[in-house]
Amino acid sequence: MRMSEPMPKKNGRYASFGFSVMRQVLGIFAVFAVVAVVIAGVDYFGRGGGQGQIVAQSPATESAPAAPVCQVTDKASLVPASGVLFGVSLDSRARSLEGYAFDLGRKPAVSVSFVTFPYGEEDKRDLEREVIQIRTHGQMMLLTLNPEAGLAVVTSDAANALAFDLAKFNADGVPVIVRFAPDMNGSWYSWGQQPTSYIAAFRTIAAAVREHAPGSAMMWAPSYGGGYPYTGGKFEAKPGTPDFSVLDTNADGALNENDDSYAPYYPGDDVVDWVGLALFHWGNAIPWGENEVPEPGKFAAQLTGSYIGINGDDSPVPDFYQVYGVAHGKPVAVPETAAMFAPDAGGDGELAIKQAWWGQLFNPSTAAQFPQLKMINWFEWDREETEVGARVDWTVNQTPAIRDAFKAALPDWLRYGPAQSCRPRG
Repeated sequence: MRMSEPMPKKNGRYASFGFSVMRQVLGIFAVFAVVAVVIAGVDYFGRGGGQGQIVAQSPATESAPAAPVCQVTDKASLVPASGVLFGVSLDSRARSLEGYAFDLGRKPAVSVSFVTFPYGEEDKRDLEREVIQIRTHGQMMLLTLNPEAGLAVVTSDAANALAFDLAKFNADGVPVIVRFAPDMNGSWYSWGQQPTSYIAAFRTIAAAVREHAPGSAMMWAPSYGGGYPYTGGKFEAKPGTPDFSVLDTNADGALNENDDSYAPYYPGDDVVDWVGLALFHWGNAIPWGENEVPEPGKFAAQLTGSYIGINGDDSPVPDFYQVYGVAHGKPVAVPETAAMFAPDAGGDGELAIKQAWWGQLFNPSTAAQFPQLKMINWFEWDREETEVGARVDWTVNQTPAIRDAFKAALPDWLRYGPAQSCRPRG
């Protein structure tokens, strides 16, 4: 099952599970007017400050230029020389990418997708349809691969089949960043807390992608280390096992918050192109479910492993940005982020909560403070959250007042999708 929804786990981070998404086919019975959509700017990344925005013009005054033929983009060019890619994790049942881009007034540079790996023909067809949407209304795909049956399913044959598909997507004008088995340091997934097998599987996928899909890149994305090692999960490493020994990074015979929550799972600089850390505001303290304005500085503190606040002391958590963005020299992504608002819970208001969170993400100092930060994707979902026990609206594009405030806050250092879509060869 291809698409999946993030789901919170015991300590407030999230897991995900798959579900099938039915595509809706809209019939058009009559067309009375044609509006040509043209977009300012000509570079690969749409710029902030007015460029890259969707602008309607009269066909009588100007027609859209002919679309260029799609070319395979070198993966290195997916990293903007300056600024940060803006993307979205979109619930496609509720909103199309086309509708989202229209409401935002900009094409998102990144569209987040999920698929169980290895996938079958039905999922492949879904991905192919999604590629068409992204080519037209976005730019690149962040493809999350979930090996739900365990890491043993990652074979060279399965990896090569994936890479051949990615090469086709690339040729059709959509670069792909593969986020393989995220949250591998967690205890809630079938691929969790198995560092040796995980690294081998990651490298198998990476080798196939390197050989067959040079227009695609690899992302390594652990779960935020607050709460590590997430004791009590179904797949936690057991004392006496080889995995436990690898994860006991300080060799004291125990696996706890004083062990490195990231390093044992790192597959190596030669196979990692991007590093990612999803960061959500679930509220200020466990139990989650209260509508609360985020603490000042929370986003930066979690990214740098320096959070000490209402929810406890996470200072043993490594500085993800410094270690992997600076020391390892990798572009850093926040592959999913949002702030929780439960409409029926009372407490602080929706605008106050979300504005405080995006205010931290888009703070004028963010780009200067974190020059290796190259991607931020908003989590655009409105759904029931098991841990909260209620509906949570994570969206910013659903309510006009929230959307207007969000759009007004978008800084000029964000980068969007290209001005003009390409057309596939042949």
